[in-house]
Amino acid sequence: MALVRYVVPVATIHLLGFLCLVPAFFSWSGVVVCLVGVHLFGQAITMGYHRLLTHRSFETRLWFEHLLVLLAMCSFEDTPARWVATHRVHHAHSDDQEDPHSPLVSAFWGHMGWLLVFNRALHTAGSYEKYARDVLRDPFYMWLERRSWRIAVIYTVHAAIFFIVGLVVGWSMWGMTEGLWFAASIVVWGVIVRTLLVWHITWSVNSLSHLCGYRNHETKEESRNNWFVALLSAGEGWHNNHHHDPKSCTVRHRWWELDVTHLEIKLLQRLGIVTSIVPPRAERTRLAIAKIKNSR
Repeated sequence: MALVRYVVPVATIHLLGFLCLVPAFFSWSGVVVCLVGVHLFGQAITMGYHRLLTHRSFETRLWFEHLLVLLAMCSFEDTPARWVATHRVHHAHSDDQEDPHSPLVSAFWGHMGWLLVFNRALHTAGSYEKYARDVLRDPFYMWLERRSWRIAVIYTVHAAIFFIVGLVVGWSMWGMTEGLWFAASIVVWGVIVRTLLVWHITWSVNSLSHLCGYRNHETKEESRNNWFVALLSAGEGWHNNHHHDPKSCTVRHRWWELDVTHLEIKLLQRLGIVTSIVPPRAERTRLAIAKIKNSR
């Protein structure tokens, strides 16, 4: 049975994505806004939904956490509780039958096919209570979950803001008519194409990083370190490293495995926005042993 809440937006955004092939909707400014947006809004998913809410691999100010969540919803990837619950189920049952998006079923299923079919075991109040209880304690996230259509409103409002800003800039430089076309190019590239790119980068972690790449660790599933996905996703492609130590804020286990997300979190810590970072397992063990010795 098709899951309408995902089928409709996924189909709609993909169809609208063909507008980028229309020359009238092209501008280099739109392309630049798109590329900057892929990193900014993609990091809201990676840093916000994944490393912060799902794995609690760092702590931050509440205002910044909520800002990350608002930006993440501008990528139309679901409400925080649903995203977190799905990913925690994936870790609990990775590449087993209960895994929501194992690519061992098929590459398409692991990439996006799983979104389009109703999963009775996943989409229940009991599942969200079990796997995302800590998230739902926050009144803001509960407010979003009770009226999940609000994510569509947030996405639409942010697209309207892109259009209005593009119109003001275009109108001031070239007049109303050219301004309208410029604003349209900002929306097509800076919102629609950017959303598609963020989606497929996120989905590639689920699919390609369980199919192609190398393994630093013998984990109990088929996770792989995929350099191509890591490059696109600011580090998330070092997926075998992540499955070996999900709690760690960094997924860099070799010197050349660049983890841009971790570097940005460390920068935010220097700025006082991030208050603490969870180190790798070996360091956590060392600190725990030192704490025991000091307590004696």
